Formats: sequence, C-alpha cells, structure tokens
Amino acid sequence: MLRFPIYLDNCATTACDPRVVEAMLPYFTQHYGNASSSSHSFGWKAKAAVEEAQQQIAALIGARPEEIIFTSGATESCNLALRGICDLYAGADRHIITVKTEHKAVLDTCRELEKSGAEITYLDVDQNGQINLQALEAAIKPATILIAVMWANNETGVVMPINEIGAIARARQVLFFSDATQAVGKIPVNVKDAGLGLMALSSHKLYGPKGVGALYVSRRNPRVRLAAQITGGGQQQHIRSGTLNVPGIVGFGKAAALGRESMQEEVLRLRPFRDQLETALLRIPDVYINGAASERLPQVCNASFDYLNSNEILSALNKDLAVSSGSACTSGSLDPSYVLKAMQLPDARAKAAIRFSCGRYTTAEEIDHTIRFVTDTIGTLRKSSPAWLLRD
Repeated sequence: MLRFPIYLDNCATTACDPRVVEAMLPYFTQHYGNASSSSHSFGWKAKAAVEEAQQQIAALIGARPEEIIFTSGATESCNLALRGICDLYAGADRHIITVKTEHKAVLDTCRELEKSGAEITYLDVDQNGQINLQALEAAIKPATILIAVMWANNETGVVMPINEIGAIARARQVLFFSDATQAVGKIPVNVKDAGLGLMALSSHKLYGPKGVGALYVSRRNPRVRLAAQITGGGQQQHIRSGTLNVPGIVGFGKAAALGRESMQEEVLRLRPFRDQLETALLRIPDVYINGAASERLPQVCNASFDYLNSNEILSALNKDLAVSSGSACTSGSLDPSYVLKAMQLPDARAKAAIRFSCGRYTTAEEIDHTIRFVTDTIGTLRKSSPAWLLRD
C-alpha cells in the first residue's frame, strides 16, 4: 500500500535505517561514557565503539582506521580540509583549483579563503557536467597547494573522473581533496586508488544519523598535515578537538557497514527505477535529463520541464511527492541552479529542473505512481502556462 507523500529526495537526506538506530540506542543510556575518559570502563567502552566505527568506515572507503577523523558533518569536513591546508601555507603563495559545480560547502569556503589572500581557480564544466582534464593540468602552477573536485554532484548525480584527476595530482605532486558525500555508500569509493589525500563524507546521506561526518586524512603516500580549526582538548590526533559524539559515531559506523554489504544489490535495484522514470519522463514533450550523457549515480534523475518553473512544479507535486529543485542547501532560491547554469543550460531550463533521488526504501509501486502523477501534473500545469501556449 502506498504511503504519501512518496519520498524521492534521498540526495538531501536519507531515513535512518532501523538497524542503525538499534546500534545507537545503548550509547545514549547504558554505555554513555566519554571516549576520552581513560580511567574507567565507561570511557573504555565508548573508545572501543569509536574505534570499531573507524574500522567500519575505513573498510567502506579503502582507508586505514586511524585516517578517519570525525566531524559534525560534511560541511565541517570540507571546511577543515580547505582551511586546514590553506592555514599551513599562511604567509606564502596559496593556489587552490576547484570546480564551478562544487557544493556550497566548498565554494563558499573558497570565497572566504580568497579574502585572506588565497588564489582560487574555478574550472568550467561542459554540458555534461564534466571538467576538461587538460584544463585542470594547465591550471596547476608552482603555488598550487590543493585540487578540490567532488566525486559525484549533489544535483545531477554526475560522477567526475576521480582516478584520472588523482593521477594528474600525483604526477604534479599536488594534494587532492574530494567531497564524496553523495558517492560514499552509493558507488564504489577507494581513496587509495583515487590518490586522495583528503575526502569528506557524511552519515545522513547513507542511512545514518544527522550531525556526524568524517574527514579522511591520509597518513601515508601522502602523509597529510592539517592546521586544526577547532582546538581545546587535543582529541583525534589534535586535528579536531571536542568530546566525541559516540552515539552518532556508532550509527555512522553501522550505516557504513550496512552500505558496504548492500551497495551492489542496491545499485542493481535502483538503477532500473531511475531508468524507468527517465524513460517515462522523456515521453512528455520538451523534457530533458540533465547530465544524461555522463556517468551518474544510479539513483539520481535531474529533469527539466520546459515552459514551467520548478517552484510551480514543486507546489503541484508536493501533495504526493517529496522531491526538490536541487541542493537542500539552496532550497527556496528563485535563482536558477548554479550547477545547471555552469553546465550551460539556458536560464529558463535551469529554472525548470526537478531532482528525483531514489533510496533504500523506494519501491516499484512508488515509481509507477510517480510516473503517472508527474505526467498528469505536467500536462495540467502546461494547459495554463502562457509560455507553453505561445510556444512556436
């Protein structure tokens, strides 16, 4: 039986898996010790739980447990990576290369770093959301301290050629950072194969709790040093001080373990849902799938419905569907998506985009209803759209 609204906004956040909640609960009321308390069993239990979570997350991304630094989420992880590297080079020339389609956690941080004297190169993308690798290599200069490219885009699902970028970074001896928030747990991610020195990830994007994330910090080939951004206790190798969120960390670890076990099965289940949805949407006149020519996450569809705008579409859909016009961090903005604009979409098409993102609990029945409902809704909206009625 269908339950409404149908949730298709899993890029914004995911439901916490009941198995994750079950793993967390004892650490609120029974094993509530501080992981830094080394003189009694409550602290030992908490520390052991944190270490197990580090092992679970490291196994998911091909890292070592000691390379996992816990944060409050991917936004903090991105800030720690960018500011932590930049601060190490204070007083020297500092050049960072990033991409115009990055998440705001990277772009806004880079703009703040520019105010403190850092030079930032923002690479263009093509109509498929991909950077030009030759342009990336040409942008590297002696002062380049970091390349920052997200693994998979949060609006379109477009996957970047991370291994190729890593090879360029290694050859030019430049540190490579990736915001892999959308990719981890959805597609295979291996930090060593990618040549990453730093990588951001978040629990609530892979069926774990909100308020906890991690930064992978390589300890070997390359060994990465960071200037701490939060001080006051020396926890986590003095990289990120503060009392650890043990229940959240336990949940994050459990979510990572479940993701590792079920990733292949979920890809095989979700990609047909996305493909079925896109095939049906393309039967509607003047609908375009953004980034369709690129490799994409298997569960994400970003579609533009010409002659309408996303706000009116969302208003009409929200009785039955929970979807979005793009990143949750820019939700409600009347401006066209900066990601789609960077992909050279006309303003009108960028303003008409809706993101559908399936997840672990999406069913075939829900996809069938979504197709019928969206098709009917777009038809109804266009009947009263002046732009549609006056089209050539």
